[in-house]
Amino acid sequence: MDERVLLERVPDRLFIGGEWVPGGNGTLKVFDPATGDPIREIANASVDDGARALDAAVEAADAWAATPPRTRGEILRRAFDLLQERRDEFALLMTLEMGKPLAEANGEVTYGGEFLRWFSEEAVRISGRYGTNPEGTGRMIVSQHPVGPCFLITPWNFPLAMATRKIAPALAAGCTVVVKPAELTPLTTLYFARLLEDAGLPAGVLNVITTSTSGKVSAPIIADPRLRKLSFTGSTEVGRKLLQQASENVLRTSMELGGNAPFVVFDDADLDRAVEGALLAKFRNIGEACTAANRFIVHEDVADEFARRVTARVSAMKIGRGTEDGVTIGPLINEDAVDKAAELVEDAVARGASVLTGGSRVSGPGTFYEPTVVTDVRAGSEILRQEIFGPVLSIVRFRDEDEAVRVANDTEFGLVSYVFTKDLARGQRMIERLQTGMMGLNVGVISNAAAPFGGVKQSGLGREGGLEGIHEYLSTKYTLTPDPFTV
Repeated sequence: MDERVLLERVPDRLFIGGEWVPGGNGTLKVFDPATGDPIREIANASVDDGARALDAAVEAADAWAATPPRTRGEILRRAFDLLQERRDEFALLMTLEMGKPLAEANGEVTYGGEFLRWFSEEAVRISGRYGTNPEGTGRMIVSQHPVGPCFLITPWNFPLAMATRKIAPALAAGCTVVVKPAELTPLTTLYFARLLEDAGLPAGVLNVITTSTSGKVSAPIIADPRLRKLSFTGSTEVGRKLLQQASENVLRTSMELGGNAPFVVFDDADLDRAVEGALLAKFRNIGEACTAANRFIVHEDVADEFARRVTARVSAMKIGRGTEDGVTIGPLINEDAVDKAAELVEDAVARGASVLTGGSRVSGPGTFYEPTVVTDVRAGSEILRQEIFGPVLSIVRFRDEDEAVRVANDTEFGLVSYVFTKDLARGQRMIERLQTGMMGLNVGVISNAAAPFGGVKQSGLGREGGLEGIHEYLSTKYTLTPDPFTV
């Protein structure tokens, strides 16, 4: 599809109460990170626009909650089918505004679509229970109800999947929503709102506000007592601030925050499999993923061979605009991301690490950084403490299992870990010992719509996806009735 034709199809206004309306704060520009050029100018929401979006969600809440689960599920299923029909358009759009290679964007369409399909099926499986109380004097009824209007804040790195991962369970549960996509990649969410409109979603159930003043617009929405749920994916720093704001009204919260994933390779690992897993866990989405492996903790007996094999593969990666054939490394999202990757590598080298390949910015238009392998990273290096969010693979050595566990757990984050070993007992021990909410055992990609996604420690609260995902948008009510045989 022609890029210009696609971009003209994307709505350039806010979606409030079933209508596409201009923003009260002028417009904002969206840029292609591969060129630095603006590709679309869209509405910029004001504080009043945010209030109107919440008004619309509140007004639609009762009717949507009363909509039969089957009807809600069928709308989500129609949305899934429409997404398959328009998958090429969504993939190209994500590549244009975020920079990821087109093949990976197609993968995100598949992944994001699965949340629509999964929760279309879960909508009709919201359950409760009924039984006699222990004393035998009454009957207990436990029922599930929509939590109420929700505010969903999505990140820039997976523009479609992070939207569907929040929107689909909320709608399936019977909640109405206000969605605020990231300023850097709002076009996919606007196009997805059009898709849901085409799928028959009633007016006001979904509202989308795009803005360049996120904190200013979001704060009054979070402070409004009519809002009952806040879901955010992004940095731990911002998550802490949002949790503070949410505490005023004791909002239900879901927080998917930062990561610092360890990738542990034991001396008995299948190195071919470990290398393939490493490439997926590190360089998928240009390394701009909260699940990206951040620290490669490799046994000293295999560290050199692992580094050699990985370096050979990374050196062959093609850098370029994501629409070009064969490109595996697209641009980072902006100049700040390039600066961060460069600073972390420079700090590691200054402390004694060695760069085996890459390690430099790419000159020319766009925000590119070479795919990089750094080995012999020393303790105390910032690259081991901070989330890289770029195509940089850093290797640190270990001697025994206890040391591997200590290094892996030496972080305030706990989203995901990866372990490669042929020893089943050791694998089971690592499941018990690693302080993460998710783990890949001899695999480099773990995300799945049917599985609960989330972390521990400062990587967040709650779970998205799986059986657990819809319960984040439901409240539990217990009712006691008299013994029907004595009344």
